[in-house]
Amino acid sequence: MSDHGLEKRQFGHRARLALNPADALKADDQAHAARTMWNLLHAWWQMMPKEKRTLANADVAIRQARQDIDFLAVLPAQAAQAVLKTYFQAWKNCWDGRSDAPNFKARFRTAMTVDVPQGRDLNVVRVHRRWGMANLPKIGRVRFRWTKDLPVGKHAGKDNRITGARLVKDPLGWHIAFRVQTLEPQPDPHQGPETGLDVGITVPLALSDGEAYGHGEWLTVGEQARLLDLEQRAARRKKHRKPGERTSRRLRHTYDQIAGLRAKAKRRTSDWQHKTTTKIADTYGTVVVEALTITNMVKSAKGTLDQPGKNVAQKSGLNRSISGEAWGRTVTMLTYKLARRGGTLAKVPAPNTSRRCSACGLTTPGSRETQALFVCKNPDCGWTGNADHNAARNILHLYRMGHALIPAAGRAVARRAPRVKPATAR
Repeated sequence: MSDHGLEKRQFGHRARLALNPADALKADDQAHAARTMWNLLHAWWQMMPKEKRTLANADVAIRQARQDIDFLAVLPAQAAQAVLKTYFQAWKNCWDGRSDAPNFKARFRTAMTVDVPQGRDLNVVRVHRRWGMANLPKIGRVRFRWTKDLPVGKHAGKDNRITGARLVKDPLGWHIAFRVQTLEPQPDPHQGPETGLDVGITVPLALSDGEAYGHGEWLTVGEQARLLDLEQRAARRKKHRKPGERTSRRLRHTYDQIAGLRAKAKRRTSDWQHKTTTKIADTYGTVVVEALTITNMVKSAKGTLDQPGKNVAQKSGLNRSISGEAWGRTVTMLTYKLARRGGTLAKVPAPNTSRRCSACGLTTPGSRETQALFVCKNPDCGWTGNADHNAARNILHLYRMGHALIPAAGRAVARRAPRVKPATAR
């Protein structure tokens, strides 16, 4: 925070890279070298005594590895240092209870990434209304899709600049994620009204004032048919594979096609969430949501051999639907977008918000007769309305009654108590 009502803001911006086959191969080699560097660091950590697991000793080890192993030389030195810092930070997060212990990174189950720690090495310029160019170490000048104004050229300075970037590969190709730091004026308090927000599956977002936001299928009919055909083809090829036999190139190619369609659906989901949350953040000054523990809601109902679960297939379908709506990502977007506009996001306890009558306040079983219909069973009330809007009104009522949870949102929750240290960590 600085004077004159200004504050520093850090955010990321992801853009699609336009790499020719040769540059894409260079980026692949760097990503594999970075993954190998991580695995070598992990092996070194397990081998060394505890008193020698220091940052200086690890730095000496990776410098020696870059000299001894030829293909590690394709990884820029600064990117190798970024792998080292990330690995040590992973252990600190583990010791603080924020994550699990780091482990080896498999070839086909790990996201391919390469860090560019120094923003001045990128030399970003805008060359066209829709295209920009950046310099990638040991790759050269590459084009990327210009979809957001970045602080470059005369607009860049000490407080407004690109501090670094990361190359990320997904099933749709290579992308660059810029780390941007800006100095912006503090927003005035948002003058918009308060609203309660109920998340669901049939109605993704329902507001207490009667507004609702929905979406259709993320894939077209043809894309859904194509995805089903690819999944059936992969199942047949996997069925005929012998135990212990390596995955064939054809099956791997089929997996890549499936991943591409699913990535396309995920990108459309994120686009809808960004547009919807931006509209909500522009309209309302305070948004109240339920404090849902989504990880517990999507747990499997399979059970054990002694006590098998019931309705396992139905529960699996429900879990997929909940995961597909990405409620947590919606709340995260609302949190930072409201903060940028001077608004507030609050969380309230979730129990009974969908069973309580928002008109009389009575909670009775069976009031939600269908997914969309709520009928109050109180003889003196008998209120009838949409069940999702009723839940949103109850959420807003809890906030106004002072039941907001502190902290409201935006902070990471530790997976384990801070006093519990993993035995393998130290």
